Amino acid sequence: MEVRSVLQFLQDKTILVVGATGFLAKIFLEKVLRVQPNIKKVFLLLRAADAKSATHRLNNEILGTDLFNLLKEKLGTNFKSFISEKLTVFPGDICYEDLGLKDSILREEICNQVDVIVNLAATTNFDERYDIALDLNVFGAKHVINFAKQCIKLKVLVHVSTAYVCGERGGLILENPYHFKDVPGLDIDAEKKIVRDKLDDLQKQGATHNEIKIAMKDLGITRAKVYGWPNTYVFTKAIAEMLVEQMKETMSVVILRPAIVTSTFKEPFSGWVEGVRTIDSLGVAYGKGKLTCFLGNINGVVDVIPGDMVVNAILVAMVAHAHHPSDAIYHVASSVRNPVRYTNLQDYGLRYFTAKPWINKDGTPVKVGKVTVFTNMASFRRYMFIHYLFWLKGLELANSAFCKYFQGTYQELNRKIQIVMRLVELYRPYLFFNGIFDDMNTEKLRVAAIEGGVETDLFYFDPKVINWDDYFMNTHLPGIVKYIFK
Repeated sequence: MEVRSVLQFLQDKTILVVGATGFLAKIFLEKVLRVQPNIKKVFLLLRAADAKSATHRLNNEILGTDLFNLLKEKLGTNFKSFISEKLTVFPGDICYEDLGLKDSILREEICNQVDVIVNLAATTNFDERYDIALDLNVFGAKHVINFAKQCIKLKVLVHVSTAYVCGERGGLILENPYHFKDVPGLDIDAEKKIVRDKLDDLQKQGATHNEIKIAMKDLGITRAKVYGWPNTYVFTKAIAEMLVEQMKETMSVVILRPAIVTSTFKEPFSGWVEGVRTIDSLGVAYGKGKLTCFLGNINGVVDVIPGDMVVNAILVAMVAHAHHPSDAIYHVASSVRNPVRYTNLQDYGLRYFTAKPWINKDGTPVKVGKVTVFTNMASFRRYMFIHYLFWLKGLELANSAFCKYFQGTYQELNRKIQIVMRLVELYRPYLFFNGIFDDMNTEKLRVAAIEGGVETDLFYFDPKVINWDDYFMNTHLPGIVKYIFK
């Protein structure tokens, strides 16, 4: 494999970014604009009703974030004119053919000019409504592939997936493709029909919007488990990979599978994060004193990788496979080369929030301590029964005896317990996950980048350079406190 200069490749190139308001997409866009101002054009597809709404989203959700402060400082008064020249934002929707593009002139312009397509569009909710997840993650991927085939100058398509398409498999997980032939009975049109039939039934029954939402979420989990995946998100992302493999034909396609993406390691500055990710939700809850127990394998590896490293891997892989059309799958992960464990995260959280406690609205600091760890579901259910379900049963009896006097209290406690148990079931496969993501292909890409003259000071993605203690204590935890704590 030969990889040349990323900066030279980007010069005078045109890129289409699909899913432009996502966390990684923003880091990607900022990086490209900052390191290569001679990029020709970046087309950004945003879900919006019209061009005005799309522009509003660009200014507020993308350019208005702190992430772009360095670029604004660098360009000064030229920032607006630079953005106007380099970016073309347009309303669209990958749930439809031709990406929902209504402007035929613009569609032709994109098809004639685009050199690279980066598909970062997805819904990442574990229990997303099945109809929404199918439309975005599955049929969205299909529509992007079909659109890519119309782009006459296209050199490479990068499809960003997730390492967790592996489901609940343990051991060493290889960078291998997924195929429909390996999943007997799976058919996306049949799944679409199941969704339509279910929605029709619900509407005939006069179901409320909330009842439909819950039914669609439950359907997604059910269908995922039928085929061996733990939740709707990883199931639909796995199907998307199968579609890409099935439809790509002679197209040069890169499938990139990041593990759990965390705040930026170095660029444009350390610690930028947006949206509550899996481990961040634990950090936020712990720092606020709301996490007193943990369910999972405390010695298990939690595979995390900073967002800027994922973006750098996208850029280097893009260059490698644009020059040498071929197929590749890359795990961008840390579990093989520089693993961090849940016990480390527990230690970092305790040390950080003891030294810098979260201050409540009333001005009092939150005192944190060691959490109770449950190493299996049985011990967790026993804890829940003793501390909550037993009292819920007592409240139910008192409610009956006192003419439903405690009805409101009973319903609220029952609702909270149901939410907790649903979340536990949803996250259980990852809290006890014992897989390690092989990154042999990614390591070969790193070596090729060094040997081929890639600007590795700019496009770094080796997890071995990360000191996790320093990263979590001085970068990631301060980042989630600044950008996520509300």
